[in-house]
Amino acid sequence: MSLLPLASTAQAGIGDQPPRRPGIEGKRYGMLVDLRKCIGCQACTVSCSVENLPPIGQFRTTVLQYEVTETPDAPSALINLPRLCNHCDEPPCVPVCPVQATFQRTDGIVLVDNERCVGCGYCVQACPYDARFINHETQTADKCTFCEHRLEVGLLPACVESCVGGARVIGDLNDPQSEISRRLETHKDEIRVLKPGMNTDPHVYYIGLPEAFVNEVDGQAGIRLIAKH
Repeated sequence: MSLLPLASTAQAGIGDQPPRRPGIEGKRYGMLVDLRKCIGCQACTVSCSVENLPPIGQFRTTVLQYEVTETPDAPSALINLPRLCNHCDEPPCVPVCPVQATFQRTDGIVLVDNERCVGCGYCVQACPYDARFINHETQTADKCTFCEHRLEVGLLPACVESCVGGARVIGDLNDPQSEISRRLETHKDEIRVLKPGMNTDPHVYYIGLPEAFVNEVDGQAGIRLIAKH
């Protein structure tokens, strides 16, 4: 009998990203959300719930609404901010899972194996975007999947297909001719992501996101942000 060195058997240490599992060959998916086109109708929220059937009162994506003022006495403006899993390139939710139920595919999509998940909630706490929750019915982690089951058969995610304003675009970032790649290039000076300082490399991009929202958005909506904050 021979013993293998520990380093050769451990694929990932604490805080390291484990190897990615197979995805759609050659692709890296991302989503672009143009806030100038979002009207806050919640069609994406409804269609996602119909498609993926989360428990009543729990959502994989939603549109949070905020009132924004330049000064406390100025008239307020309404900002609609669609929120979902960011399918980060360095997802903090993956390495904290003690049973490797949360994993990332080679196409960038982050998923949860509900048969393996023990519902510990570590991934929910690790996500800086409040994109995860413990499903009340399955008692396992739940989140947006970019509707990978639809992408695999050539369909758009439910939220993209139902967006009446065309605010959401999904596509292959590895293809420079894809619509999302062309839009990212055209609007490269306007593109923002949420919480860039977390170094997660999120792959949900926003056009029209006010600077005050880049690092300050936490939890649910129903707050008033002052632009100078």
